[in-house]
Amino acid sequence: MPAFRFEALDDQGLTRKGVVEADSAKSARSQLRTQALVPLVVEPVGDAPQAGSAGALGTSLFTRPVFGATALAIWTRQLAGLVSSGLPLERALTALSDEAENERQRHLVAVLRAEVNAGSTFARALQQHPREFADIYCAVIGAGEHSGNLGLVLERLADDLEERQALKAKLVGAALYPAIVTLVAIAIVIFLVSYVVPQVASVFAGTKRALPFLTVAMLAISSFVRNQGLWAFGAIVVIAIGARWALSMAVFREKFDAAWLNLPLVGRLARGYNAARFAGTLAMLAGAGVPILKALQAAAETLNNRALRADALDALVLVREGAPLASALAQKKRFPSLLPMFARLGEQTGQLPMMLQRAATQFSTEVQRRALQLATILEPLLIVTMGVVVMLIVLAVLLPIIQLNQFMK
Repeated sequence: MPAFRFEALDDQGLTRKGVVEADSAKSARSQLRTQALVPLVVEPVGDAPQAGSAGALGTSLFTRPVFGATALAIWTRQLAGLVSSGLPLERALTALSDEAENERQRHLVAVLRAEVNAGSTFARALQQHPREFADIYCAVIGAGEHSGNLGLVLERLADDLEERQALKAKLVGAALYPAIVTLVAIAIVIFLVSYVVPQVASVFAGTKRALPFLTVAMLAISSFVRNQGLWAFGAIVVIAIGARWALSMAVFREKFDAAWLNLPLVGRLARGYNAARFAGTLAMLAGAGVPILKALQAAAETLNNRALRADALDALVLVREGAPLASALAQKKRFPSLLPMFARLGEQTGQLPMMLQRAATQFSTEVQRRALQLATILEPLLIVTMGVVVMLIVLAVLLPIIQLNQFMK
């Protein structure tokens, strides 16, 4: 049944907005009047700006998605619980629409319900909203509908979203404190060099005595910051924009990501994080009944690192030619050796999804441990570095005072 977006007045003169399902716009107006509402605007939901139009572009640039990462995981968990309890999908969507947290979420769920009522599959209805639901999300839902185990698949999908969000939150939390300390340190040093040092140095400008080397060096740095600081900042911005543009080129991005994987500490973190995402997604798709080739294609698209993505797609070609998954992954040395080992065990025992999930869990645990170790090392290192820099600035100010005091004696 089609859905119509409406704006109407209630008996108190207040404006009401929402979505109503009806056979036609006339029928939608009749439903509103039976609810003691005076319809002002009634238009089909499909009249929203199409993808690629100016309106859709403005929406994508200035409007946040209806479902954030956390909200999508919660919504999927709620839908899984309703469907697993035996509630039909249409009634489950109706319940979620009634309990939606905001108007945009209520509208989106109502549109999904209307498309399902019109005969569309749930996966196809989700695919109409690519900004809210990724291709992998829709593929897993489609596999669940095809196998008849939509509730179980939704539970697995919710688990995967929650685990991925938890891993991301821990990594961000581990990097947050060092980032804040670094920004504060840079701000303090710039203030001291650009304001405090020149003020103190002006006291000794009239003296004929030579200033200490450290003071002279600090005054030169201060002069550069005050006179060329904006130009230097502009150059940094231009370099950052140029690097961003270069990274948008596929060839350069793949080479950069390959070099990134070879770095001592962050390279291992990047390799483990991407391997965890790849193994977890592949386990979820394979467990949902998605064919292995399609599952590999979808899992490869989740990789942020282009070099690892290229290796995964090369492994896909080998599997398509008849090679076992473990052998195909083992030929790609950028993936951790643990991944093909677990894949081989899964193929030998016939429990590939379970073994891949174990590999993903182990990778996630290792990434969290290494990230916390790195943050633990960086925190005191940054504090010591900041202390040394401030000490040099203070010495640059105090040395002329000490020198002048000795001269007066």
